[in-house]
Amino acid sequence: MQQLKNLKELAHNQQAIILIGAGGHSKVIQDVIVAHPDYTLCAILDDQFDETFTKRGILYGPISMNQELRKTMPAAKWLIAIGQNKTRQKVAERLSFQKKEYATLIHPAAIISPSAQIDRGSVIMAKAVVQADAVVGEHVIVNTGAIVEHDGFLASFVHLSPGAVLTGGVSVHEGAHIGAGAVVIPERSIGSWSVIGAGAAVTTDIQERVIAVGVPAKEIKEQREGEKS
Repeated sequence: MQQLKNLKELAHNQQAIILIGAGGHSKVIQDVIVAHPDYTLCAILDDQFDETFTKRGILYGPISMNQELRKTMPAAKWLIAIGQNKTRQKVAERLSFQKKEYATLIHPAAIISPSAQIDRGSVIMAKAVVQADAVVGEHVIVNTGAIVEHDGFLASFVHLSPGAVLTGGVSVHEGAHIGAGAVVIPERSIGSWSVIGAGAAVTTDIQERVIAVGVPAKEIKEQREGEKS
């Protein structure tokens, strides 16, 4: 396919990146790639596309194209550009990629401590801060201007919305979502697949699979298995 040949030539001197997902969150990740001098965005796959086409040098097509692209561009790195945590997890399970196939994308305007650890498939947006000895797991989103203070822990598939602040030693467990502008005080724990509302102030541990809102944050609803988070 001539389209794939052109992509290989385009990415010859840079790291080729392929995104899964073409929604709003994907647009922001595309800006991260554009801002990084060593990356080239080669393809965007999403099941909203029934056929393949090229636009501005980028190949678009359904997610099923991943098999062909992995064979044609084995050195390319992938990232699941989907903001909804449960959907991101389901797509990762569907793809069954090896961990090494995923990119870790960090915007040049982010601040990352040399002692912080950021795992594969995760993205750190512009003006986000990840401080000393923080650990960020796989397929995590640290969105624009969010802060992870020292010794913080973010498990896989967590999403910190823009402007969220985790103070020192906070643990956020798998799939939890911290809303825009929310603040979690030191040494608190957010249970897996819980949602913290925008602007909330978390002063106590939050159990798993609940929604917590307000100042101070109160648990108002339990989330059933399969609900969006």
